[in-house]
Amino acid sequence: MSAPRPWWANVALAAALAGACLFSPYDLFFVPIDRAEEVWFGITFHGQAAKVGEGAHWIVWITFAYGLWRMRPWLPIAAAVYFLQVALAHAIWSVASPRGHGIAIGLLQAAVFTTAAALAFRARSQFPRRLD
Repeated sequence: MSAPRPWWANVALAAALAGACLFSPYDLFFVPIDRAEEVWFGITFHGQAAKVGEGAHWIVWITFAYGLWRMRPWLPIAAAVYFLQVALAHAIWSVASPRGHGIAIGLLQAAVFTTAAALAFRARSQFPRRLD
């Protein structure tokens, strides 16, 4: 039996399920390839590269949904690493992209996701190790 999920993990699970069941499949299968965009590590990919990136994003959403559903002990560390990647992406994209919002907004966004990474990492005790 999985450990009971804290309220914040239920919110995160809902977001992961939305990404896995709605957002990624929509972007992957319904957004035309000439309009496809995906950002990883602050770099915007277009076309076929964006579709590959969206496939990777879909795997992340599915993995996180599973980890949150089953309260797997690896989830807080995986989430912290992912949030740090998002923080870096916001900082880089805000400065490097013509559509970016500048360094101040990029650093603010990076601070939000770095905080989320720290909170995820500190939640390790809520994801107990199990023998199953």
